[in-house]
Amino acid sequence: MKTIAAVVENYIKTKPFLLNALAQGIINLTSLSRNMLPDLQQELGKDVKQGAIVMALKRLSEDLDFRMNHKIVKVLKNIGEITVRSSLVDYTFAVSDTILNKQADLIADIKNYTDIFYTSSRGVSETNIVISESVSQLVDKHFVGEKLLHKFENLASITVKLPKDNVSTPGVYYFIFQRLAWEGIIINEVISTSFEFTILVSDEEVDLAFKVIKDLKSI
Repeated sequence: MKTIAAVVENYIKTKPFLLNALAQGIINLTSLSRNMLPDLQQELGKDVKQGAIVMALKRLSEDLDFRMNHKIVKVLKNIGEITVRSSLVDYTFAVSDTILNKQADLIADIKNYTDIFYTSSRGVSETNIVISESVSQLVDKHFVGEKLLHKFENLASITVKLPKDNVSTPGVYYFIFQRLAWEGIIINEVISTSFEFTILVSDEEVDLAFKVIKDLKSI
């Protein structure tokens, strides 16, 4: 049999921004319970007292504060080196039978260049290449004949090293990206490994994005 507490928790979990606001204690529980009341009564098939919802929300917010914030804060306080690179170009090509060979030719061409940025990732139907503007002409050279889907210039990257316990802590990336979203920062690309992630933003927004991520270490 469904309980009010279980239904309340399920309702909150389906709304990520509401979930985080509740965990931070910045939402009026009485107003929230009033808005939730019709949905909860329909799911439970019976009348529900608003006070019971408020109590369930209060218990949940206290539990979430521990489960979400304490573990995430521990990870964020141990963020390692933050590296910024500017003047990058972001290419997206359609996957083809020849594109891997062209990538190999590109890598062979840039291996002797020092202090350049290069990364690549491949999805089901797209291949992405991010490279320093100073050698972007090599992409144009080697990928002639490939279908270019997008090309974005004047980008910057922010690479963040995360502690090893980030892989066993839920919500770390959500917390970081939520803070960036709150500042209205547009993320062009996200590239990640187990203990490192890189975001691409416009040159105009890189200073603000860097500050947001750096400030996470002192929350």
